Amino acid sequence: MHGILSIQSHVTYGHAGNSSAIFPMQRMGFEVWPIHTVQFSNHTQYKQGWTGHAFSASDIDELVQGLDNIDALTRCKAILTGYQGSAEQCEAIIRTVEKVKAQNPSSLYICDPVMGAPDKGCIVAPGITEYLVDHLMPMADVIVPNQFELSQFAQMEINSLSDAVKACNIALAKGPKVVLVKHLYCVSDDKFSMLLATPEGCFLAQRPHLTFAQQPVGVGDLISSLFTAGLLKGYSTRRAFQHCHDACYGVLKQTHQLNEWELQTILAQNELVEPSETFPIEMINLNLKTA
Repeated sequence: MHGILSIQSHVTYGHAGNSSAIFPMQRMGFEVWPIHTVQFSNHTQYKQGWTGHAFSASDIDELVQGLDNIDALTRCKAILTGYQGSAEQCEAIIRTVEKVKAQNPSSLYICDPVMGAPDKGCIVAPGITEYLVDHLMPMADVIVPNQFELSQFAQMEINSLSDAVKACNIALAKGPKVVLVKHLYCVSDDKFSMLLATPEGCFLAQRPHLTFAQQPVGVGDLISSLFTAGLLKGYSTRRAFQHCHDACYGVLKQTHQLNEWELQTILAQNELVEPSETFPIEMINLNLKTA
């Protein structure tokens, strides 16, 4: 039995972190082996607060060792990581990726580098951003940052599409083979924009920007999971990008129609495999190669 090792946060109620990522990958046909970095009652943007706690880095090591004991790591097709609860957990991720790739060199490491965004209610512990920028992102095969996270990795401001392409060029030179910018907000106010960059080309995807009274949480986790599953199904990076863009919009559209805050991933599950709408992606005619 082959599977995807998903090491992220988890909420009991709603869809964020692993509880946003696991079902889409399962619905696309994959076994998922979740390890939770934190377990909260709900996501952190509820005004009433939340309960729960982060797990220790040793918990991650112990669970990974248990998987190794039953030879599961040899059948691990990908490691997907998201929100980390401590800098020590980042160290455990490094050990995990190294152990999995030693057992199965063809496995992919997909890093969703969740960094602090206090304006959105997302707070990470001290040291996490540094570990992401200096260690996890460079060792990843695929990174899935938003515009802010990409700017931190590339160490430059991003205020335009050409800036974003330049930042992707810098990111690719640091190690990753693929960069998927899950939200590029400098390009348009009325459209939601995503960017895909590989050494072979750069592509822009845009869809209508849906206005919510309260912006849903867990969208980035949904995007990274859909892209991971697409790559593992053998899609080209461009097709996987197209699929995750359209499928994510399908989930968001149904969430918007029902006037819900939490992603309606279960109700909209057919969108995960057969998106009802397609928004053609555009190849960007800007040079990604280093001078």
